[in-house]
Parts: sequence; C-alpha cells; structure tokens
Amino acid sequence: MADSTEHQIRFTDGAGYERMMGLWSRPVGEVFLDWLAPKQGLAWADIGCGNGAFTELLVDRCAPTSIAGIDPSPEQLSYARQRHTAGIAQFTQGSAMDLPIADASVDAAAMALVIFFVPEPAKGVAEMMRIVRPGGSVSAYAWDFLDGGFPWEPVHEELRALGLPPAAPPSAPIARLDNLTRLWQDSGLQQVESRIITIEREFPSFDDFWATAQLAPTMAHALKTLAPTQLDEVRERVRAKLEVRNGKIVHWGRANAAKGIVPR
Repeated sequence: MADSTEHQIRFTDGAGYERMMGLWSRPVGEVFLDWLAPKQGLAWADIGCGNGAFTELLVDRCAPTSIAGIDPSPEQLSYARQRHTAGIAQFTQGSAMDLPIADASVDAAAMALVIFFVPEPAKGVAEMMRIVRPGGSVSAYAWDFLDGGFPWEPVHEELRALGLPPAAPPSAPIARLDNLTRLWQDSGLQQVESRIITIEREFPSFDDFWATAQLAPTMAHALKTLAPTQLDEVRERVRAKLEVRNGKIVHWGRANAAKGIVPR
C-alpha cells in the first residue's frame, strides 16, 4: 500500500500473528459481537481478515451462510484458508478501499483491528456501505493505539523513552473513540453507536509475555538494535509495569468500536 509507515508494519507470519495478536483479538471480538447482537444466518464480509481470527469467531458465534474474507497479505490468507474447516468462507486478496465484492451482496461487513491500517478510512467505510444491503450492518473495532490501549503498550513506552518510537499504523488517530464515532456518523450510516471494549489476557510467565511481544513487527526491529545490557534493562522495566496474579502475568488491552446501519 501507498503509505510508507505501512511498509514497516507487515503481517506475513500467520502463526506468529495468531500468538502475538489473534489471541488478543478473540476476547475483544467476543465482546464486540455481544454488543453487535447480529442475527444468525447472515452473509458476512470480514474486511482485513488477516489470518482468519475474526472469521472463525463469526463461524463459531453467528452461523453465517457465507463469509467473504478480504486481506492484502497472501501469507495471512494462506493461514486463514488452512485454519478454516467450516467451508463457508472464501478468502480473496484485495484492498479495503477497493473491495472485490459486488454491490449490496452481503448482510454485514466488519473490520476487526483494521480501520487504522486503511490509508483513507472514510473510503474504507464507504466501500463497506457499498457492499452491504440496505438495512445491513457496518461495524469495526480497533485498538486505542495513540491513547495507551494497544496491548503491547508497556514495550512501546520503553522504546519511545529510548528514542526508538515503534511505527504506528498510517491512520492511527481514527481509532480514538471520538474520531471513530464521527467517521461513522459522517458516512451517512444510521443508528450509529460506539463504545469502549477493555479485555484481559493471561500469560503463563513473563518470559512468555516477552517472547510473544517480540513477534510484533512494531517492536521486533527496534528491540534487535539494542545492546544486550540495554535490552535486559528494557525487559526488567517492562516486567515492573505488569500485574502478576496467581503466579501468572495478566495484561489488558482497550479497543474502541462503532456500528451503524446502511440506510434503506
């Protein structure tokens, strides 16, 4: 894609992404779908489907008749195809700003942890509205990246203090609750609502947390540039920020969500 920042945040390892972000995505997606409360048996579009984490949640929760999964990464799509066993999803390489889906052909379209990667978010929302039938749902959720909601923020904070700020998604400000709400309202969608979603994830040990964090492309390069002693210092400062509960590391993430209905 065009934005130079986006080239710094490339998800090409489906299995690594599942450990690093997919296991965060599912609990957020669970709360999101509870709030969305969609009917069973709908035709869905999962925009920016990545490795299929949200796709599989739709399969488990919503009894969809079909799912069109769209993502720019062939590696992520390959992982999504391998994990999908229900046989109702079709995965296609494509852009959120030019969806390879016919007009008014699905009942619901969602972007799970994607809207801040779309170079022109308004165009992405317009595309979702184009493919959804009148009366259908258009929705999204995204980490509150700039206001501390990203699950790996403890590591980001330490890297920023060293003058090594991790790359941000190209449209990071759109994930702020007020901006996301305004985007949905300005799009022409009806019955617009928004909310904050906060979830926790448990890690068996700090070593597991630390190893998982290093799978993130926003941090891996910067961490590799540190001298061993400096890396150890960062590691210990991150450890001190985290909660220990019953011998395990418990950390949280915060996402913002919006939903609306395509006018009839």
